[in-house]
Amino acid sequence: MANNNIGPKRLVVGAHYGLKDWLAQRITAIVMALYTFVLLYAFLSGQNFTYEGWAGVFAQQWFKLFSLVTFLALFYHAWVGMRDIWMDYVKSVALRLTLQILTIVWLVACALYTAQILWSV
Repeated sequence: MANNNIGPKRLVVGAHYGLKDWLAQRITAIVMALYTFVLLYAFLSGQNFTYEGWAGVFAQQWFKLFSLVTFLALFYHAWVGMRDIWMDYVKSVALRLTLQILTIVWLVACALYTAQILWSV
């Protein structure tokens, strides 16, 4: 009997990220779009276009938390995209792992810096 790799008994390989990543990309995009609308509303409805006015908007605890959640969604969105790029186009396992680690370090540093900026206002 020939080894047939088609049908329900085929050997499936790969990372199996498909649906989870697709859903994560859509959810994080929705969070970022909502934040954009809230930020546009705050900009278009405000009269105080000075530093103090914007600092007042970002001084509110709910807006800080919403901003942090949005930036965390952005960083996760970026991670999924970059990880897929590294997995699809970098064939060397060592180089791919190095690039993925550097990407994680960079995104975690960005997240920490974002939190520091948001809570310094």
